[in-house]
Amino acid sequence: MNSDVTIQDVFQRFLPDYAETHHFSDRQFLTAKCILNCRTAEMGAHVSECDSCHSRYIHYNSCKNRHCPMCQGMEVDEWIDLQQENVLDTTYFHTVFTLPEEVYPLIYSNQTVLYNAIYHAANQTLAELSGDSKYLGAKIGYICVLHTWGSRMNYRPHLHTIVMGGGLDKQNHWKDKDGKLFFPVKVMSAVFKKYYLAELKDLWERDKLEYHGSAEKLKNHYEFQELLNNLYSVDWIIYTKEAFGGAQSVINYLGRYTHRIAISNRRILRIEGENVVYLAKDYKNGGKLIEHTVSGTEFLRMFLMHVLPKGFIRIRHYGLLSCRNKKLKITLCRNLLGCQKYISQLRGKKVAEKILILYQHDICKCKNCGEPLHTYRVDGRYQLC
Repeated sequence: MNSDVTIQDVFQRFLPDYAETHHFSDRQFLTAKCILNCRTAEMGAHVSECDSCHSRYIHYNSCKNRHCPMCQGMEVDEWIDLQQENVLDTTYFHTVFTLPEEVYPLIYSNQTVLYNAIYHAANQTLAELSGDSKYLGAKIGYICVLHTWGSRMNYRPHLHTIVMGGGLDKQNHWKDKDGKLFFPVKVMSAVFKKYYLAELKDLWERDKLEYHGSAEKLKNHYEFQELLNNLYSVDWIIYTKEAFGGAQSVINYLGRYTHRIAISNRRILRIEGENVVYLAKDYKNGGKLIEHTVSGTEFLRMFLMHVLPKGFIRIRHYGLLSCRNKKLKITLCRNLLGCQKYISQLRGKKVAEKILILYQHDICKCKNCGEPLHTYRVDGRYQLC
């Protein structure tokens, strides 16, 4: 699956053609500019020199844009290291909240408010059901991560949620279901639909929605009411995967979903004339990876469709894992379960120290003679994102 073609190559080849026929949002334009200039002289560099053997090393800066496939590696490792402090040695579940495709055009026209509504509805669903003594009767914790794409980069907003398999009751006693899921999936689906549509209807009634592209017809009151009726009438799909086997498997799993972007470089196979060939899952054939070919401008259109609004927080923590709860509550849970506390290796460390810990590479010493390097910064045209 190795390929020499990167997302940067695709942008360099097709962005001029794309710009002639498509409109950029401000965030899409910034993302395109960052990817084009990532790890080039345009972004500036850090230059390291050895006084002993006079070797020189030039490290071009990364763009740090969260949508850039070339900038996610270290961020993932750092995030996972910090999250390990809050992972308990208990059962976890992976639940996926999806929405009917009829509402996709409206969501794309109102990304900030309707993406937020997915988090709100999922949080209310999990809080209501976990607090009900019929199901668990305890406060749990969960991490929610928004993905807006399918394997082919088609628009498909859905929420991945890592859910604790137990929690604290009102007496601060630990409760769980011996590794079994305590939420009936059909009940979760109905409650999620109730909360999401209630927020959607409220935004509509307060005239807080916009209508662009294929959603423009929804400006008509009767068209919007028909959409609501359809959304109430269909079953919404909630999918829950089998439980993880303890803390270590959760840690290994987290990075696969938290910092994933619409497509990675390893899935881009080649550029053929005016087309891009990439790998995507064929769900009709058991999820097997098969080649797909699209025009270069269409590839960019699909990729940029998943650029998130400015300041949008994609990874959110709730319940016992929320900022105001985890400091005290996680310590209590760890004591009740008899878990050892993981101490972050990277907290408070400088970049060079992190690289040494994570990758066993000392960037402060010369590769040739092992003597210390001195480093200085060379500014580029663009500020880091």
